[in-house]
Amino acid sequence: MASLLPKQCVASLRKPGSLIHLRGAASLGINKRNYSSKKAAASGEYLNQSVVPSMHYQKSLPRLPIPKLEDTVRRYLAAQKPLLDEDQFRTTEKLTQDFQSGVGKQLHEELVAQDKKNKHTSYISGPWSDMYLSARDSVVLNFNPFMSFNPDPKTEYNDQLVRSTNMVCSAVRFMKTLRAGILEPEIFHLNPAKSDTDSFKRFIRWVPSSLSWYGAYMVNAYPLDMSQYFRLFNSSRIPKTGRDELFTDEKARHLLVMRNGNMYVFDVVDKDGNLVEPAEIQSHLTYILSDSAPTAALPLGVLTSENRDVWAGLRNKLVAAGNAEDLRVVDSALFCLSLDDESMKDHIHISHNMLHGDGCNRWYDKSFSIILTKDGQAAINFEHSWGDGVAVLRFQNEIFKDTTEKPLVHPGSAAAAVDSSSAVRRLQFNLDSEVETGIQKAKENFDSAVSKLTIDALEFKKGGKQQLKKSKLSPDAIAQLAFQMGFLRQYGKTVATYESCSTAAFRHGRTETIRPASVHTQRCAHAFVCEPGQHSVEQLQGLLSECSKYHGQLTREAAMGQGFDRHLFAMKYLANSQSQALHSLYSDPAYTAINHNILSTSTLTSPAVNLGGFAPVVPDGFGVGYGVHDDWIGCNVSSYPDRNVHDFLQCVHKSLEDIFTVLEGKALG
Repeated sequence: MASLLPKQCVASLRKPGSLIHLRGAASLGINKRNYSSKKAAASGEYLNQSVVPSMHYQKSLPRLPIPKLEDTVRRYLAAQKPLLDEDQFRTTEKLTQDFQSGVGKQLHEELVAQDKKNKHTSYISGPWSDMYLSARDSVVLNFNPFMSFNPDPKTEYNDQLVRSTNMVCSAVRFMKTLRAGILEPEIFHLNPAKSDTDSFKRFIRWVPSSLSWYGAYMVNAYPLDMSQYFRLFNSSRIPKTGRDELFTDEKARHLLVMRNGNMYVFDVVDKDGNLVEPAEIQSHLTYILSDSAPTAALPLGVLTSENRDVWAGLRNKLVAAGNAEDLRVVDSALFCLSLDDESMKDHIHISHNMLHGDGCNRWYDKSFSIILTKDGQAAINFEHSWGDGVAVLRFQNEIFKDTTEKPLVHPGSAAAAVDSSSAVRRLQFNLDSEVETGIQKAKENFDSAVSKLTIDALEFKKGGKQQLKKSKLSPDAIAQLAFQMGFLRQYGKTVATYESCSTAAFRHGRTETIRPASVHTQRCAHAFVCEPGQHSVEQLQGLLSECSKYHGQLTREAAMGQGFDRHLFAMKYLANSQSQALHSLYSDPAYTAINHNILSTSTLTSPAVNLGGFAPVVPDGFGVGYGVHDDWIGCNVSSYPDRNVHDFLQCVHKSLEDIFTVLEGKALG
């Protein structure tokens, strides 16, 4: 089935991953009767009313293929080649061949057999979810990324109260549209003139859902998996010793709001399933923003930044002290709205605030939080175990469009004359001395961790997507090449590099890894950085072209489920689950090194998103969020003290300058 996915569709499938976990799609059908009244339709309670049901394609999505073992081995060795010297490579090659002919062959066959018995899902879905939920590190910096919104083009709508009210209203409209099954299905259209038309939608809605994917395929349209969407709302990650759990309660109708570390709740959906009047929501948020309650001395939210086992133990203490019901209120809230009393100074300040903040005005375990600062800067910070950003990005795009094009409240809108003091409840928790000490310790740990993080940004203004495409080069390949050149210029070597690629074209697909460091980028980077005067402009252009072609191939393979990382991971997971001794491939220093991703990268461009970011995944790494725009290239990069992010970005800037100089036909000076 993978062969049915065209090469051209791949670029759009690359989504933020580490910058887009799942259960049965049937869960999305719940509560339909509560969300489909005529009153709701008439009053604009929905974002749109799709002719084609939201989950129409889910049953017929192709299954995520398990690559052939020999392909995985070949791709793995190709990725190792630029990272190892000759002796190391020979050792790794020998181990890999032994794995392929012995234990690996057996594990692969078992994996395929297991996959055939579980046709409702993908081979990676369970193990990948388990990997996230079993991780004991704090979700802050290690897992949760952020994506910030562009400002509203109408500046007066960026007021904190106006924007937060509109975002809450649009979020509820999105939730209701999704649950009524009338949110437009997520589809990549290769020929929108044929497939993104009313006539095609009227036709395809009558094709049975078991066949609908094929109908879309016939007109070059590729539906994407939407199984993660039901975890967007009313969901939280619950800390448990050893392995966390995901919790969802779709009956809950309230919003969680945080300000100054205090926690408030009020209903945003009424008992009939309709959006509470926007003027009432505005009134409740006004009440919270003007509440004179002091900043929480012991902010409970900081516990969600703790080591997961520590937090699990403290949560048990909270439950024992009589807080179970209020914790459930937090867990079941539609989402968390964090209202910060601080204004942002610049992009770097925004990145720090949206990625981690001060730890006190966040509940990092919610499936997502919308953060709004005093000056109306907005972002989404999301917990990563339930999804890979595909659903979050769709949500962000939709609510940006809705709030900017159809805002329900306006500057100067009168708030409703309602008694917010009775509608809004501030949560009060009973804390024993052990929990109080735990909160203080969590805050110390948090402050220590975030103090080590540095973020810096780059805007390269001398070229972008248009010029690269004119030169017949992949924009993503050139951005990745600039990171390889930059690292070589700064540190003199090639290192393990990770680029996230969505496999949402398949049922319950998650992500696959593109490995941008290759023998081609190594050769090209060496020529540009170490011996620029020894190559003609034509030779350097040829090296750029080789890098672009190979990166394009890797990207196509990854989007079609034909990488090597997830396959090797799934076989290791299978061996561990059967308590088998792991093959020495997995203890090879080269395997450890290629999974110690010093350059962790993720790309994102969207009309709604200003910038996105995440922390490095290893202490001596960089976290590289980037976007290639029509005539400029942006990077938002984080590091810990082991690396110098400012110098790295200078080296990346120099690399981009050199690349564009060569593309203009000029020699390097």
